[in-house]
This record gives sequence, structure tokens and C-alpha cells, in this order.
Amino acid sequence: MKQIWAVFAVMMALAPSHAGAEIARQSLDDAWWTGPLLAPGAGALPPGHVLFEPYFYDAIPTASVDAHGVSHPVPRSDTFGSQSYLIYGVADRFTLGLIPRFAYKNPGNGASGASIAAGDLSLQGQYQLTQFEEGHWLPTIALNLGETFPVGAYDRLNRPGDGFGTGAYATALSLYSQSYFWMPDGRLLRARLNLTYTVSDSADLTGMSVYGTEAGFTGHASPGSSAVADLAFEYSIDRNWVAAVDFWAEEDANTHVAGSMPSLPGLPPAAVENDLGRAHVLYVAPAVEYNFSASFGVIAGARIFVTGANKTATVIPLIAFNYVH
Repeated sequence: MKQIWAVFAVMMALAPSHAGAEIARQSLDDAWWTGPLLAPGAGALPPGHVLFEPYFYDAIPTASVDAHGVSHPVPRSDTFGSQSYLIYGVADRFTLGLIPRFAYKNPGNGASGASIAAGDLSLQGQYQLTQFEEGHWLPTIALNLGETFPVGAYDRLNRPGDGFGTGAYATALSLYSQSYFWMPDGRLLRARLNLTYTVSDSADLTGMSVYGTEAGFTGHASPGSSAVADLAFEYSIDRNWVAAVDFWAEEDANTHVAGSMPSLPGLPPAAVENDLGRAHVLYVAPAVEYNFSASFGVIAGARIFVTGANKTATVIPLIAFNYVH
């Protein structure tokens, strides 16, 4: 939990800047935003309005980091994917969202058999509790409840890299917050602090899977819970241009895999049990936004592995378009 508490400490250290200097300050209406790469917003859409934000990325592994934080080389590969946010304002302060995912795997090193597939599908509901007002300390705060449905391939695979799902239903409860600070030059800094806790159901497994099982295996996996803190900042350079950055800290509990493998003829199946171990990771995601208007913008940047354990280190260039109607 050390990384998550460090995120809180940074946010608290920035709080005194809220007062701002007595200079010409940028107005809230003058700033256009697309949003940082990773942190969703706490504000609700007006009833009947729609937000569409498709992301396109290339996940490039750079190392396999073991439980002691030691990096080991991995083959070069590319996983091209998309993740889209479809958000609809249902009523005052309440929105519903759908998040479909797709990916295309290029194994690299001359390997054949690239594949395209759907990933898991998420449905979420968000209720806005408070609204930020200039001159007051209280940020915009929202509760978000999400459910992820295991529609992506995860077992019976030809290659481990062909899996884009988890096979398990996952429920996530998030607390989102957003506030504004005026920098010494009078420009706006928008800050978001999002906290998410996710628990998952178990997944039945047959054959090769994303959990490291091999052909012939039969059993199940019990994914561990996950805790995430995402601290994000956006600095309004001018009405169109915005500099953004996320600091993402995540801790994952142990995932337990249990089942059996075929044995020699006449002998019972061999029992298999494996713990994938606890994991933690810190990412940074710098980006630049260009906003064509208050309702349409584009953001480009990358999610970069900084440190962690029991994770695959990746660099993920991303681009996203944000449109509100």
C-alpha cells in the first residue's frame, strides 16, 4: 500500500494552492478539457447527453518483472487494441456507461497466427454526490459501480497470448473526485483522484489459459482482489492545448489456480496447485491534449511502467478522441 499512500500525500501537498495568487485568473468557462489518459471524470452528463471516447493503443512488453522486482528480458511483441467509453446521462447526477474492448495480437519474431478478438465487456453506473464551486474547498465527488462480464477468450487457447479476457465476473466500486486549482500564472490545473477496489468471481479453466495453465489442464482460477489509486493532473496551457499526466498505483492480491493434469494410463490425474503471487505496479502516463471545442478533443500519450513486482513491464502508446453531444 505504500505507493497508494504516497499518492494521497502528493494530493494533500497540493491543496494549499487552491487559494491562488491575486492575479488575473483563467475562468472555468475558458478552459476546454479532454481528460487525462487513465482517470475518468467525477462529473455527470446532463440528462439525454452522450459521451463517446474511443481509445486506441499498442501494448509493448519491455520486461518480465519477478516477485523480487528483478527484470528479465521478453520477446518483442505488439498487442493493438481499443477500449471505448459510451456514457449516457440518464437523470440529474446519474449516468450509465458501456465499455467494450477489442485487441489484435502480433506475436512478433516471425511468428504467424495473429488474431483479433473481443475482450471483456464492462457496464457501469455512476452517481454524482457533490459539485465543485469556485471559492469552495469541496471537490466534485462521485460513486461508480461497475460490473465486468467475461466475454473475452481466456482458456482453450492455442497460445497464451491469444487470450484477451479473464473468464471471471468482476465487480468494481470506485470513488472519483475532481477539483480545480489556480497556478501562480493564473492558469487552471484540474486534478482528479480516483480510488477503485475490485473483487472477482472464480473462472473455470480448460487447457491453455491466460493463467499459465497448459493443454490438458482442467480446474479453476480464483483471481485476487485489486486496489487502485489514480492521481491525475491537467494544466491548461491555453484554451486548446492541455498538458496531462496520471500517476497510477495498483496492488493485486494473490491469484490461486487449482486443478489437474492427465497422468500416465491407469493412474489418476495429477493434482495441480499454483499461486501466482501478490503484485504491485506504478505507472506514469504523460499526455498532450488538443481541444477543438468544448465538446470535442483528442489526447495522445503513453502509459509507462515505472516500478513493480510480479508484473510484465510495458510501454503503451495511446490516442483517444472525446466527443460530447
